[in-house]
Amino acid sequence: MRLTTPVRELFQGPNFGHLATLMPDGSPQVTPVWVDTDGEHVLVNTAVGRLKWKNVRRDPRVAIDVTDSANPYRMASVRGRVVALREEGAVAHIHGLARRYTGQERYPLGEGEQRVILVVEPERVATMGF
Repeated sequence: MRLTTPVRELFQGPNFGHLATLMPDGSPQVTPVWVDTDGEHVLVNTAVGRLKWKNVRRDPRVAIDVTDSANPYRMASVRGRVVALREEGAVAHIHGLARRYTGQERYPLGEGEQRVILVVEPERVATMGF
């Protein structure tokens, strides 16, 4: 499924997302996240070892909602699968997200923190307020 231009713009703006992953018992786990897109996939940057990272390694099915920070009635909801866990470029990516979301040049990495980009292939996209 292709992301439309307005949906891509929503994911490329300073708009917060909520990522739902599945716990081992099948229950949902939701985390607020910074979001991005490469134009085709939704991108979420996280650290190796975090719960969302563990969950998607076991079960790649996810859902991500993103709401327009300027108009909370404008949003997109994406269901899909994590098709890659990309470590290459993940540190530069999180620094870019920090600039977008906080205005800071760098994200404060923890000692030994290893970043990874969750690459989500959209399977279903729903919108509201477009």
